[in-house]
Amino acid sequence: MDLLPIVLIAFGLSMDAASISVVSGSSSKKINFLEGARIAFFFGLFQAIMPVIGWFLGVKLEEIIKNIDHWIAFILLAVIGVRMIYGSLKKQYEKNNISGYYDLILLSIATSIDALVVGVTLGLMDDSIFFSASIIGIITFIICLMAYLIGGKFGSVIGKKVEILGGIILIFIGLKIFIEHLFYIK
Repeated sequence: MDLLPIVLIAFGLSMDAASISVVSGSSSKKINFLEGARIAFFFGLFQAIMPVIGWFLGVKLEEIIKNIDHWIAFILLAVIGVRMIYGSLKKQYEKNNISGYYDLILLSIATSIDALVVGVTLGLMDDSIFFSASIIGIITFIICLMAYLIGGKFGSVIGKKVEILGGIILIFIGLKIFIEHLFYIK
C-alpha cells in the first residue's frame, strides 16, 4: 500500500485519541509538554501495536473481533467518562487526572480497538505491517501531542466544566463506536 492511504488511515484512527488528548490538556493545571508527550506516546504506542496484533490474529478471527470490539470500546470509554463526570461533580472538587497510568491504558485500548481490525485488513493486503503500524503510531503521537497542547492553551478559560464535557464526549465516542458497529455504519 502506498504511503498516502496509510497516512489517511492513521489520521482517521487518531481522532478519538486526539479528542481525549484535548480534554486531558484542558483539564491540566498548566501546559506541560512532557505530560502531553507521555499521553501522546501511550496513544501512539497502542495505535501502533493494535494493527500488528490484528495482523497476527489474521483472517480467521476477523469476525470475532468485529463482533466484540464495539462492546469493549463502549464499556471502557463509558466507565472513564462517568468517572470524569462524577469526579468533577463532587462537592469538594478535586482535579480529575485522566492521564494516570490506569486511565491512560484503558483509554489507549478503547481508542485503538479499530486499529486492531485495520491490522487484520492490512494483513489481507500482504503489506509490511511494521511499516504501516509505525506510520500510524507516529502520526497518532503527533496529532495527540498537538491536541493536548491546544487543550492546555484553552483549558484555563473554561476550567472545571471541561471535565464534565470531556466525560460526556468520552461516553458519546463510546456510544458512536457502539452504534456504528452495531448497525455497520461506515
